Amino acid sequence: MKTTSMLYCLLGAIGLPGCTQADQPPIVPVAHVDVPRYMGRWYVIATIPTRPERNSYNAVELYRLTPDGEICTRYVHRKGGFAAPIDTIGSYATVDADASQARWHVHFAWFFKTQYLVAWLAPDYGQVIVARDKRDYLWYMARTPQVPASDYQAMLARVATMGYDPGRVVKVPQRWPDRGVEQAVDSAIADCQ
Repeated sequence: MKTTSMLYCLLGAIGLPGCTQADQPPIVPVAHVDVPRYMGRWYVIATIPTRPERNSYNAVELYRLTPDGEICTRYVHRKGGFAAPIDTIGSYATVDADASQARWHVHFAWFFKTQYLVAWLAPDYGQVIVARDKRDYLWYMARTPQVPASDYQAMLARVATMGYDPGRVVKVPQRWPDRGVEQAVDSAIADCQ
């Protein structure tokens, strides 16, 4: 398993953001996130990806709450195809000190952090849309590797109302089981302890 260096993540995260929407108002996040309930495995269903996430297959985002209150995050995926090598991108997140707990910052290195907004969350915590005020990146994730077509279309409508161009959203191919990714996910969870 290959692990992406922090420098690679940093360069990808600050790479060309595409069409940002700086003239739009800030995105209003959900009213409240139960952070412990949010933790765990999320399958990345669709995204406007950062540079390191482009051409991902079987992408899984993991969150684990650490004893000091930070959130260990790991993005595990195959880069370029279902038989491609497995790559893991590591970072950590901090939750802003407000009542909603829906505004986070993801840290790729001690000096660089990016915005993470829980912009929509299903009541059962089964699906989520993570957005940014710049409208440059987006993540639609679920607790299962597939979602109904009607849910996917509803997501596209939601992101359009947030000011995103739905035409930029790309589906992430998911085909399971994938023993290699499962092992990498288990290893990534252990790495967060």
